[in-house]
Amino acid sequence: MLIKIYNDNPNDREVRRAAQAIDAGGVIIVPTDTLYAFVCGINHKQAAEAIARVKGFSLKQAKYSLLCSSLSQLSEYVRPMDRNLFSLLKNSLPGPFTFIMDANNNVPRNYQNQNKTIGLRVPDNNILRAIIDAVGTPLISTSVRLINEEQEKEYLTDPELIHDLLGNRVFMVVDGGIGDAEPSTVVDCSGGNLEIVRQGKGEIAL
Repeated sequence: MLIKIYNDNPNDREVRRAAQAIDAGGVIIVPTDTLYAFVCGINHKQAAEAIARVKGFSLKQAKYSLLCSSLSQLSEYVRPMDRNLFSLLKNSLPGPFTFIMDANNNVPRNYQNQNKTIGLRVPDNNILRAIIDAVGTPLISTSVRLINEEQEKEYLTDPELIHDLLGNRVFMVVDGGIGDAEPSTVVDCSGGNLEIVRQGKGEIAL
């Protein structure tokens, strides 16, 4: 199923359709402010396992992020932040950044890394944030990408192409227009340190 939602003015009816698919335990593909992404509900482990299978990983191998609709929602899933870190996030979000942070007990252990951290995002995309708000909780997420026969990573930006290739593996693809080809910038904030571990679309001064 391919549905069209416009980022400038997300249609409530279509947003609800996407949210209902997630609430029912479905995997859908959505636009972000960087790459298109697979998403599912935070409490639907089987859906997260399905995403891992599509990407050729086990659940333990998969590196998921939590997509949040706001900094306030994000703060409910991490350990208390100091003033400097909070200021950094406030000045950077919403935006094309993934912040690796110390997870609290609200994050299921399935999605925490070995050192009990999790990547968190508040994307600058009205469609996605509206869907998250309609679900009421953050979404488990990993970017859409394929590895072709030459083992080269190909990021998919065209939602119609994504639907042609992956539509039979997910419940729904949300067409929010052509996506970006560059992933988010990843900043490791765990353990009180700040380090850019992947330079992507977002520019940030630490």
